[in-house]
Amino acid sequence: MSGGRTRRGQRTLRPVRPEAHQVLLHYLDADGAERRAGVAAAAEEAFEHARPARAIPSYPGQRNAPGRYWAATTGRVVHYESFLELQNFKLLDYDQEVAGFAAQPFLIEARDGLGAWVHTPDVFVRRRDGTALVVDVKPRALTMRPDVALQFWRTAEVCARAGWDYRVACEIDPLQWATLSWLSGYRRPLHAQADLAGALLDHAHQPVTIGELTSRLPCPERARPVVFHLMWHHHLAFDASRPLRDHTRVWATGLERNA
Repeated sequence: MSGGRTRRGQRTLRPVRPEAHQVLLHYLDADGAERRAGVAAAAEEAFEHARPARAIPSYPGQRNAPGRYWAATTGRVVHYESFLELQNFKLLDYDQEVAGFAAQPFLIEARDGLGAWVHTPDVFVRRRDGTALVVDVKPRALTMRPDVALQFWRTAEVCARAGWDYRVACEIDPLQWATLSWLSGYRRPLHAQADLAGALLDHAHQPVTIGELTSRLPCPERARPVVFHLMWHHHLAFDASRPLRDHTRVWATGLERNA
């Protein structure tokens, strides 16, 4: 297996021709070493720490919007290829069941009864219970195309052989995205206002509106971003089915605070 360099220093792994009905996974491990393995061996790899197996192109005039996202779950930057991927990365980052995730984790190279094929899934997710999930992100309008449906089916078959779950992620609910987008702005560790977190949680043993909660501290303007930080990290619960407002009721969850 060999790899080419991009102008950003990222490698794109080059596949080789597999035998009939053989599946090979090409990937870069956490140290950046190039690896190639069959499904059974690759299933033991911690792909949540893998480096991207495929470089995401960036060029003037492109229609998608690639970029980088700092994930609070891992404390690392992940590269995304589109705004839709960014939405789903934030959704994973907010999910309490997710322990880690990596973008473009491996390249699948296979040959089946329909011929040879290659595919790089968008995300590998490790859950806190140790199970794994592979995700492909695709606009809903494209999911019914025969070639896309075939790719999904093939990828799901490989994931099943490895003992991983597989999911196709599309556009998320607009209300969910509005809340998630807002709270994600407060996902980073607290510094200057860290001393307010304990007091806010003490005042939220019973449900209380955000406005009332912040007003209970001497400096409401300092307390407000801490409230949103605690909501992102699930230390303050709320009804996510309704728009986020000053009168949104929040309450302490009792989770150990480590963020």
